[in-house]
Amino acid sequence: MSTRSKIMQTPRLDRHGSHRAAYEENRKIILATQDVCGICGNPVDKSRKHPDPLAPEVDHTIPVSKGGHPSALSNLQLAHAKCNNAKRDKIIRKPSKEEEIGNRNLPLSVDWLSYGKSKKKKRTLKINKNIL
Repeated sequence: MSTRSKIMQTPRLDRHGSHRAAYEENRKIILATQDVCGICGNPVDKSRKHPDPLAPEVDHTIPVSKGGHPSALSNLQLAHAKCNNAKRDKIIRKPSKEEEIGNRNLPLSVDWLSYGKSKKKKRTLKINKNIL
């Protein structure tokens, strides 16, 4: 028997096993308390049902296959069905507070005048070296 077939035969603990009851209880809590998709950040319409790609699903933040806890409330989040399907067993890294600025790299100094002057001096030196 190959390794792949052994993996496919291992039952998931959140579906079959000791964590099933805890997962179902935490699933109800997630559906009752969260309104925004944890993957895309858009609101989730809870009136939509399963075949709809925007239907609500409970996603494991750290997939069970990657070592995430199958029923811990801290490892579960609300998601759209299409977002959860696209994520599959990937781990999505959330940006830290330092990265929330966006795509702009701002200087760490608040002294803007000296920040601009230091760049001008460097450019001037490079130009003068090219002339000589």
